[in-house]
Amino acid sequence: MSNAIKLFRHPLSGHAHRVELLLSLLNVPTELVFVDLAKGAHKQAEFLAINPFGQVPAIDDNGTVLSDSNAILVYLAKKYDTSGRWLPAEPVAAAKVQRWLSIAAEQIASGPATARLITVFGAPYDAESTIARSHALLQVVEKELTNSPFLAGNTATLADVAGYTYIAHAPEGNVSLADYPQVRAWLARIEALPGFVPMQRTAVGLQSA
Repeated sequence: MSNAIKLFRHPLSGHAHRVELLLSLLNVPTELVFVDLAKGAHKQAEFLAINPFGQVPAIDDNGTVLSDSNAILVYLAKKYDTSGRWLPAEPVAAAKVQRWLSIAAEQIASGPATARLITVFGAPYDAESTIARSHALLQVVEKELTNSPFLAGNTATLADVAGYTYIAHAPEGNVSLADYPQVRAWLARIEALPGFVPMQRTAVGLQSA
């Protein structure tokens, strides 16, 4: 797999899963490189040379080294998606995708992603306010999905790849999806895409039963 893209990741990182998911959807040969977060491998000099912020994911595409999950998604779509489906060139469509990449970095990160950090990794955040932020986000997503089957329109795009993982795994952070039928149907549509790969589930939060 000398020509495969190296993906530096941890199996419980939703940010890393975004990249793994897109690589699989695009059918790009990938070598998964385990970064042992529990042992602090992401803060060692060898990994800091790849990503100075000491975070997964990062990729090495035969010498092109990139970090930040959303930046990597853009790169992969630009380089490997000949159809232009995942990151449209048309201005309005491109802006709709970019909007959701920003939401992934803001509301999703501070909501469902952080709620899951509390239960999975013992992160010292306030659970009550984090869960409340998560439901505020999900209410907006639920409403928007009444207008289209995917976040940015009628077909799956980077918007859905960036949004999927932490919303799908929100129950691990004690954020129930029971009141969001449109969201659950959207998750099922993504899971039905050819090449979909799941992220490892963790028996915490609402998933502990």
